[in-house]
Amino acid sequence: MTQGLRQLALQLAATWKQLGVNQRVSLLLGTGVVLAGLLGLTLWSSRRDFVLLYGKLDDAEAAKVMSALDDAKVPYQTGRGGSSILVPSDKVYQMRAQLAAKGIPRGEGVGFEIFDKPNFGISDFVQRANYLRAMQGELSRTISQIDMVESARVMIVMPENRLLVDNQKKPTASVFVRTKGNGQLPPSAVNSIRFLVANAVEGLQANSVSVVDNLGNVLSENQENDSAAGLSNNQLSARRNLEQYLGKKAEGMLERALGPGQAVVRVAAEINWDTVTRTEETFDPDSQVARSTTLNDETTTSTTDASAGAAGVASNVANGDTNNAASGASNNSQTKKKVTQSQYELSRVMSNTLLAAGGIKRLSAAVFIAQKMEGTGADRKPVARTDEEIQKLKRIVQSALGIQPASTGGSSAPGEGDANRKDEITVEQIPFNDQPAIDLSQRLETDGQRQFYWDIGRNVFFALLALGMFLFLLKLLKKTSGEMGVPMSGLDGAGAESTRRKTPGMVTVEALNSLIRENPASVGQAVRSWLGTGGNKSN
Repeated sequence: MTQGLRQLALQLAATWKQLGVNQRVSLLLGTGVVLAGLLGLTLWSSRRDFVLLYGKLDDAEAAKVMSALDDAKVPYQTGRGGSSILVPSDKVYQMRAQLAAKGIPRGEGVGFEIFDKPNFGISDFVQRANYLRAMQGELSRTISQIDMVESARVMIVMPENRLLVDNQKKPTASVFVRTKGNGQLPPSAVNSIRFLVANAVEGLQANSVSVVDNLGNVLSENQENDSAAGLSNNQLSARRNLEQYLGKKAEGMLERALGPGQAVVRVAAEINWDTVTRTEETFDPDSQVARSTTLNDETTTSTTDASAGAAGVASNVANGDTNNAASGASNNSQTKKKVTQSQYELSRVMSNTLLAAGGIKRLSAAVFIAQKMEGTGADRKPVARTDEEIQKLKRIVQSALGIQPASTGGSSAPGEGDANRKDEITVEQIPFNDQPAIDLSQRLETDGQRQFYWDIGRNVFFALLALGMFLFLLKLLKKTSGEMGVPMSGLDGAGAESTRRKTPGMVTVEALNSLIRENPASVGQAVRSWLGTGGNKSN
């Protein structure tokens, strides 16, 4: 094995001596380029892939994380002005677990870890202040987890503990948020923050939480129903939501028929905020109902017998005729009485109706419709729509908004109890100014085409450059191979003699091919002899 390597080295050395200066330079440059490419490929494939460990860190927390990584001898990189730290991808989860065990990073403010260390002998005031700090820190960390919030701070004001409780003093809170990209938080996120803070603090109401962003905008509104400001805000918010809902509903229908951006609908609504309680009592004289009936039936019978006579002078003094007539007479009387009493009541209907606030008193809608565009480029011009098309679109908007035609005397929305509502709708067609959108679209299209052609040109340039380098290297190799030769020792024949006259002591590649075709046995013997002697002898 050692002998073979030594022989190969000698052959390479002999070949190197036979090369000219240009050939040696070309060979060294080609070898250097190949080695540099292999080295770059090796370094690129072996480099570490860094991923995000923590982001949105302040300077103090970033310094703690870097110190912990230095102690663990883990390489890292910083980005975004030092607020984010990147580590190798195979170390990210391991380092997160190790840093979490050390309580790094802690996030915004101080949380409940303030009570991890026992503190004996502190006053109740200090204990209460620490609890308030911990609550503020935990709420700040939680609010910072919202997607659109970059950082947050929470300030809570609690009433002092006194022997006499003052119901007028209630806890309040303020929240300062820094949004991402200087955007504004939507109302849903603001309400979420308010209810989150209110439910985390005992006795705190959501209306007592104020939210302010980094641009100085007050995001929270007074929603107390028992105050004039609260009622005004609620009414304004309800009216705005109703108008936006109706406008988007009508625009959505028109865009399906006309296309995106071809219609604009704005709705103005007048809402009745009066609460009415109506009580009605109706009597029907034709419908009688018997309430009570009383029936009294009396019968009286009296009988008088005159045979004995009554005690007194008349019976004793009466004459004989009278006494004889009275002795056989009797008097009978009978009386019957029947009384009926009936009481009747008229039918009565009582109704109690409560009309809640929020009914629509009047709707007015303004509809802008873009005129049709015909032609392209400079010949593009607007064309008015026909009256029939306008009327169809108007009826569509009327149906979508619940507006009845004016000929019916207004519209009566279900449950509103107002049949005299006078709604109004205006539909106008105008040519929209879409030139800025066209210019932007053309600019984007031009930029896209320019970028596309640039990418194609760059790829073609690199391909041509690689092809040129390949052809140049091939030309150098062909030139080198044409100048390289083998010793003439051992070559006989006419072909060898003619070749020797052209190139004394050397055989070119073309001549060697000719010799191989004419006398292959002699060429093979010469090559074996040349390899056996190491290429040091030449004729």
